[in-house]
Amino acid sequence: MADFWEKLLLAVIVIAVALLVRTVARFVIRRSVRALTARQASTDGASSESQGFHPRSWGASERQRQRIDTLGSLLRNVVDVALVVVALLTVLAIFGVPMGPLLASAGVGGVAIGFGAQSLVKDYLSGIFMLSEDQFGVGDLIKVGELTGTVQEVTLRVTQLRDPSGTAWYVRNGEILTLGNVSQGFSTVTVDIPVALDEDQDKVTSLLREAVAGMATEAEWSGKLLEEPSVLGVGDMSGGTMTIQISLKARPNEQWGPARAVRERAQRALAEAGIRGPILPATPTQ
Repeated sequence: MADFWEKLLLAVIVIAVALLVRTVARFVIRRSVRALTARQASTDGASSESQGFHPRSWGASERQRQRIDTLGSLLRNVVDVALVVVALLTVLAIFGVPMGPLLASAGVGGVAIGFGAQSLVKDYLSGIFMLSEDQFGVGDLIKVGELTGTVQEVTLRVTQLRDPSGTAWYVRNGEILTLGNVSQGFSTVTVDIPVALDEDQDKVTSLLREAVAGMATEAEWSGKLLEEPSVLGVGDMSGGTMTIQISLKARPNEQWGPARAVRERAQRALAEAGIRGPILPATPTQ
């Protein structure tokens, strides 16, 4: 009986040590991620001061920070799995469970279990490939099927997203067949400005160019726009409407604010110049 309590005490110590190691490991990972992120931020600040802002360098540095966060999330997951396995095997050894036959039977049983756990293996393999190929990282806005959300956490099995309504979604990595990453590189949007079909195209285009000129250097939009808005010209003519298109290139998922500002400036400029809106079809009288 005394031998049993001694083994039980050793098992409790093993579990306590595993929990302590987990706490220390998570603390080290968290501090390392913060240190790497701070170092990346200071490097980016020094580079921007010496060379000025460059869209490509900004995208690379932002991507590096996201990869650091993703790596931290993955390391925490790996530490948890490794500690559980080691602690479990150690406790079994303390109570005299023979490891040789257990591992041999686990190998045989693993083949049988593998047929029923194909989806689990698929999830882990998909997670490994997605992380190694840097398809997305923590903080990215991604589209998975009909779901759009910001990546909150990445593990080898599941990816946690949070959609604009605040709902947390857990997507199995093996079920991600088509993925779109909104946060990589840059975002673009085309703004349509409708005017009357018989208005002077050159005059309208000139007014719009003047209205949006210099937006990329203004304090309000310099942190979002990567280049000056470009007036493309006539994009469509139908009925009594001529549509002039303006293209915007902005930082990832930052195009909506500048797009609204372009519409406001265009409406104000066209109204002041007396440019008419679309010609609506006449309503038949009864």
